[in-house]
Amino acid sequence: MSITQQYLLDGYRAAQHGEAAPPAPGSHDWETARELRDYRRFRAVLAGRPATGRLRGALSRLLHGRRPAH
Repeated sequence: MSITQQYLLDGYRAAQHGEAAPPAPGSHDWETARELRDYRRFRAVLAGRPATGRLRGALSRLLHGRRPAH
């Protein structure tokens, strides 16, 4: 069963029970991605690592051959 078929089935069941329809598939993808990013930053701070720009800084150092600034 595809995700669209499952969504339609859930919507039908909700309508039969007089409940609100579930959110459409993909409607919360960006919110989930932001929450994951925030969680990873939070975990980095707890571990004592810098919380922002880690990937971009690493790629920049790789491409330009610079040493990390401490």
